[in-house]
Amino acid sequence: MTTHKILILAGVTGALVAPVAARADAPPADQQNAAQECRFERGTTAATREAFALHYGTNANHRNAFGKCVSARTRDEAQERTDAEANAPQACRDERGTTAESRAAFAAKYGTNKNGRNAFGKCVSAKARELEQAADVDDRDAAKARKSAAKQCDEERGDTAETRAAFRQKYGKGKHGANAFGKCVSQLARAQEEQDS
Repeated sequence: MTTHKILILAGVTGALVAPVAARADAPPADQQNAAQECRFERGTTAATREAFALHYGTNANHRNAFGKCVSARTRDEAQERTDAEANAPQACRDERGTTAESRAAFAAKYGTNKNGRNAFGKCVSAKARELEQAADVDDRDAAKARKSAAKQCDEERGDTAETRAAFRQKYGKGKHGANAFGKCVSQLARAQEEQDS
């Protein structure tokens, strides 16, 4: 396929992509990646599971947290894939350059057939994968921050009536300091993400 046809195909594909929220037919890979990310964030300790339930759960007992997480992450995975596919062609055009030397180097780097004419398509595929993987790393870093924050908040909350009352006083709003733990986790995770960025 020529570069011209690939560019036209990329442009048409980008124009026809449905909004991600409306995509009920998410690829199984998106759902599998989403479930994997949710299992990672949920963790195995009581503190990380409590933070996970509070963050994602929407019913009275927060037992729907895993399903809500997978739904949200599946939409996120689909958006990341769409963004990566949309941004990859420009990244390849930039790398290919405009000089004969830069185009020859580009063809040598990415081309796999005898004349290197498939270099642009190979580049787009590679760049899209890289961009998607970078987004997944960001998601994993955010999940690590939430897990770390959950553990810190659990330690700060303590086990005694006095430490729990002080914890509710510090983080709780509303009746009896409800959701103090969730607020603590959100604050610490956000602070950690800002520090890391």
